[in-house]
Amino acid sequence: MTGPLTAFAVPSPLLRALASTEPSAEGTRLIGDIRRSKRLVLLRGVLDAAPGPRSGEAADHWALLEEAERHDPEAVRDVLHYPATGVWAEETLRRLHAPYGPQPDLGHLGALAVAAALRSGITFKATLRPANGRLVLPTLGLLHPPRPGPLALTERSWDPDDPATLPLHALPGGRTALDDLDPYRACAAARPAPVRAARRLTPKGHKRWDTQWTGALTLLERYDTARAGEVTGLLRSVVPLAGGSRSHGATLPAAPGSVLARNQAPPALAATLVHEVQHGKLTALADVLTLHTADRTPRHWAPWRTDPRPLEGLLHGAYAHLALAGYWQRAALYGARGAWARHARIRAQVAAVLPALRNHPELTFAGREFTDAMAAAERSMDELPPPGDQHAVARRAVDRARRAWYEQHPELAPYAQG
Repeated sequence: MTGPLTAFAVPSPLLRALASTEPSAEGTRLIGDIRRSKRLVLLRGVLDAAPGPRSGEAADHWALLEEAERHDPEAVRDVLHYPATGVWAEETLRRLHAPYGPQPDLGHLGALAVAAALRSGITFKATLRPANGRLVLPTLGLLHPPRPGPLALTERSWDPDDPATLPLHALPGGRTALDDLDPYRACAAARPAPVRAARRLTPKGHKRWDTQWTGALTLLERYDTARAGEVTGLLRSVVPLAGGSRSHGATLPAAPGSVLARNQAPPALAATLVHEVQHGKLTALADVLTLHTADRTPRHWAPWRTDPRPLEGLLHGAYAHLALAGYWQRAALYGARGAWARHARIRAQVAAVLPALRNHPELTFAGREFTDAMAAAERSMDELPPPGDQHAVARRAVDRARRAWYEQHPELAPYAQG
């Protein structure tokens, strides 16, 4: 876990606050700053690596972006830092540096520039080449050209009321988009199996998502206002998962600010959002701070998975589940049905893997401080325990599951406590 961005300092109090998973204005600001800095580095890398004649075309697109930024910096920033743009930038940079394989999609930089120009309101002219009879303009939507071939675009080319355009669907109550259009919303090379983005939804599908999203945000506001603010503050897009997906949700490291999620009932969706936002936070933190030096060998038990996990995966899982345990504890205090049982089970799972995390020999100093703060956050839940013996029952169930797992994986027993 090596951080490539060295300009950021993470003081100990802020590191411990982030480790607790509890939202804070300072933590949210840091995560946003890290994401923006990394995105600019990626985009600059794409521009510098563009070969031959393409470099001139890319430079023209970049010049249009700069002109738009002079008129409306916020609009351009939103386009450049849109989650799917990160997937495109990483994939394009990888292809530019690969001697063989698919060609990079440098034309997408033009789509970014045109989207930025349209949103900034400047007068411009640009020519782009639609793919398969469609042109996606990030943060705006989809444009169906009237005829094949290169498409001349001006400031009048986008009209949300024109039948030739399909605007990106905005979820109620904020700036989060339901993205079922952008070709890079879940790039095949970047997504973890078995995650697969849904095809474009019908209006009925959008309406169903509006209902579930509104319900999930209502529950978050009711039970945990701070986490509701964190979700809406850090999420720019939600990508619907295809039917049949085994996962309730997923986060792509290349698409910070986005969550892939199944359409699900509001209580489940609220929990998925809380869980996935933590993955995004920890991914950003890892870009500036080395928490461990372990390799990717899967050797650790995680009670929320059946397969062995590398230290990185165990840390991510424990961090996301720690947030879930806190969320369900608060929901239980407000009388949410079944919340105490969920809290007790998830907290017991986190508590069971914390020793392996904290004792791991390849943690850095920052990693030890981080996992120690996670453990402190887990212990603090004792202040508001579930009624009866639910916590003890949950711990016994997790212990049984751990023994059964190690009976199936005896070769991994030495890694049980780090």
